[in-house]
Amino acid sequence: MSERENTRLLALETLVEIEKKNIFVKDALHKLLFQKQFLSKQDRAFITRIVEGVTEYQVRLDYVINCYSKTKVNKCKPLIRCVLRMGVYQMLYMDSVPNEAACNECVKLTKKKGFQNLSGFVNGVLRNVERHIDEISYPEEENNELSYLSITYSMPEWIIKRMIKWYGKDRTRQILKASLETKDLTIRVNTKKVTKEELAGKIAKKGIKVENGYYVSEALHLNGINYVKRIPGFKEGEFFVQDESSMLLCKIGNPEKEFNRWEEKNGDQKETEGFRVLDLCAAPGGKCTHFAQVLGGRAEIEARDLTEKKTVLIHENIKRLGFGNVKTVVWDALVPDSGKKEWADIVIADLPCSGFGIISKKNDIKYRIKEQQLTELANLQRTILTNAASYVKPGGILLYSTCTINPDENEENASWFLSHFPFEKERIEGQVPEALKKYIIKENMLQLLPGDVMCDGFFIAKFKKRELENGY
Repeated sequence: MSERENTRLLALETLVEIEKKNIFVKDALHKLLFQKQFLSKQDRAFITRIVEGVTEYQVRLDYVINCYSKTKVNKCKPLIRCVLRMGVYQMLYMDSVPNEAACNECVKLTKKKGFQNLSGFVNGVLRNVERHIDEISYPEEENNELSYLSITYSMPEWIIKRMIKWYGKDRTRQILKASLETKDLTIRVNTKKVTKEELAGKIAKKGIKVENGYYVSEALHLNGINYVKRIPGFKEGEFFVQDESSMLLCKIGNPEKEFNRWEEKNGDQKETEGFRVLDLCAAPGGKCTHFAQVLGGRAEIEARDLTEKKTVLIHENIKRLGFGNVKTVVWDALVPDSGKKEWADIVIADLPCSGFGIISKKNDIKYRIKEQQLTELANLQRTILTNAASYVKPGGILLYSTCTINPDENEENASWFLSHFPFEKERIEGQVPEALKKYIIKENMLQLLPGDVMCDGFFIAKFKKRELENGY
């Protein structure tokens, strides 16, 4: 077996694992590439391209397969389904792979995995697609716009319906187009250890293209990344992988200003009760470490998440970055913690959501999320916000954020929060980059949509707790 055939086999096995175990593509690829570190850069890139591409274009691939197969995709065995998608993906989207080779190798893989009796079926379907590759009949926009958009942008129809309801047809097309665009890797420079110029220079020497961020001064964009842990400066804790949209939370939170306000207010009590930040859903640690980077050792920061696995990940990143003032705690944000009543000067509530703002980076989100879950997620967020409200000191700040574009999970929940708790709007225009100010809504909220901006879709709201209120 050749090395390239081995990479195809690894890609197929990864796709089957994702299908059977319902795990994230990112996690499955990370596990595989960690185990197979001996693979060449070319082979690693080939496997990643196949696995991510098949997932990203799954709706379109299934449509094509169903056009030329008597057995529909959803009726096939998981391995056969995956091998057919692999074959069609290579024919449609990988010019470097001859169509005949794509067919032949998929048939070989079918036999190798013990499905000799179905190798003829796989060969027949893929050869049928190959013969008609230039004449595949896709839905026409004028006849069925919804089906056309779904197949063209490989997005489930129910999500498109929702997006049109939220933002209209034109902006929905913009969002759908952006969902298929490849983005550079974005990192936040740990300025406590290195300057942005020094780190950019080290990375560029390795042949990686480096550009400055668009909105945040600590951001760098990298192109040509094969394995994050091999980027110069990773082990030394000189950067953290984080999108600029996520970095904006710290900018809008403005912890330096909040610390100065706290210092003026507390005077002699500074030694007995320090400035505190509480991050409720902190994994993998991007936001809490950003606050630690800005505040240095002047703040006590507690980073929480649901499981020990997640808090271990946070702790590893804290240790790598060198922030000794960040403590990790396993805690379910849905469970009230009376011990933290009015404890924090800043509470970060970056909450679980539908994730529609980051589909271009996590393209399996569109298949994992179900329509009925949207209401469940919005209600879950309200429960966590209720708990979060009690942790904020009078005069303190609550930051609410998600990586989705669903108004029910964002501005509707923010408005609900203001109507139920003793908080008021905290204006954010002074902390938002000039290029993004037009995306501020209702003075204290920022809603970024894919295609509008050079970063992920993201939502941030900022609230200040009224001084005269004490508990509930």
